[in-house]
Amino acid sequence: MRSLFCRALLPVFLFLSITAKAQLVSGPMLGPVELRTAKLWIEVKPGSDVVLLYWKKGNINSYKSLQRKTDRNEWFSPLVFDLVGLELNSTYEYQFFINQKMIAKPTKATGSFTTKELWQWRKPAPDFSFLTGSCAYINEPAVDRPGKPYGGDSSIFESMAKEKVAFMLWMGDNWYTREVDYYDQWGLWNRASHDRSVPVLQNFLRSTSHYAMWDDHDYGPNDIGSNYILKKTSRDVFSNYWLNTSYGMNGEGIYSMISYGDVDIFMMDDRWWRSADNMKDSIDGKPNPDKLMWGKQQLQWLKNSLLFSRAPFKIIANGSQVLNPVSPFDKLLDCPVEYEELMSFLQVNKIPGVLFMSGDRHHTEVIKVNRQGAYPLYDITVSPLTAGTHKFGAAEANNPYRVFGIDEKQNYGKFNFSGARGQRKLTVEFFGVKADKLGEWSVTENELKYPR
Repeated sequence: MRSLFCRALLPVFLFLSITAKAQLVSGPMLGPVELRTAKLWIEVKPGSDVVLLYWKKGNINSYKSLQRKTDRNEWFSPLVFDLVGLELNSTYEYQFFINQKMIAKPTKATGSFTTKELWQWRKPAPDFSFLTGSCAYINEPAVDRPGKPYGGDSSIFESMAKEKVAFMLWMGDNWYTREVDYYDQWGLWNRASHDRSVPVLQNFLRSTSHYAMWDDHDYGPNDIGSNYILKKTSRDVFSNYWLNTSYGMNGEGIYSMISYGDVDIFMMDDRWWRSADNMKDSIDGKPNPDKLMWGKQQLQWLKNSLLFSRAPFKIIANGSQVLNPVSPFDKLLDCPVEYEELMSFLQVNKIPGVLFMSGDRHHTEVIKVNRQGAYPLYDITVSPLTAGTHKFGAAEANNPYRVFGIDEKQNYGKFNFSGARGQRKLTVEFFGVKADKLGEWSVTENELKYPR
């Protein structure tokens, strides 16, 4: 009788499983994991009921639950779950259920995460690593431009999913809007949902925490800035498909900050306040004060944040390059008033430990710019993840400011922080599609200090 009963229930369980899978669009994705909180993201079909069960590893019977119901009339249904009141330095497991009417208890883990350790005032800062990259183009032949597909080998995300790191920082062009996307609100939402849902990305989404900045292609049309008429929609889409701690201030921009271990990362918004790239950077031989990339509000926030930070490494991450005097393309250097304001601020206040990170360029390089009476500044560009590559050419073929470079290869970067207090070191490793090592570059905290 028991065998017959089980066989009778089997179609029911199969139906529930197939139905749940059909209602899942993408995810789960892990967001920031702090000392006592964590964020999880998932996208389901509109009109779905979602239950999240989570528990401390080894104690599945003491699970807790969170439940959300989505509106069937919405275009898309990305969801965020806030897990609070967690224990320090503890591993938790979780499981999602979609549209299942009866749930007795969790049966297996969909994923897991570990809360941070409270090391401050107790022990040295932990060694840790994070991944980064930019320019992730997912092919969609029906709406892509004719000819050779622009998107490359997406299996790079499978390689990245195997890395044991604290988080991933997406540095812009995290999806690419096309003509079918950026003229209307639905198109912007649809591009994010479509590209997030590709199967090759799913393991990576749950493997580590994710943070993101944007650049032009996941903001709107190529090279656009403050004049984009749908930028508020872009901000809504971005904040619904990522799990950053914050998104700008006063309802403007998406700039934010990551503090992990003894490293502070300032994630800049290079689009919301940006002037047109072809606006003249000087008028009558004087810098044009209207040529902006960051805007007054954001630049003031950055300066105050740098003054507040005590981190030995203060990384300013930006979609476009910041330094690179040889680049013919957009960079903060092309906005001379903001550039000089930042450089003067660093010099006057003798801010140690400043580095820049950037994406956008479809090649990887480390740019070094020397300063009189101060430590040199570096801009570490990592690109592309899957978008088209190119060969260093023209004035950049033998760029005298480049101390490391990779062209014609998809790649991602791994930032490793290690060493004793006062002797911390950053080592950046660069890897190809199959996690083949392409090179590395390093700098110590003592190389980023003002001379006494």
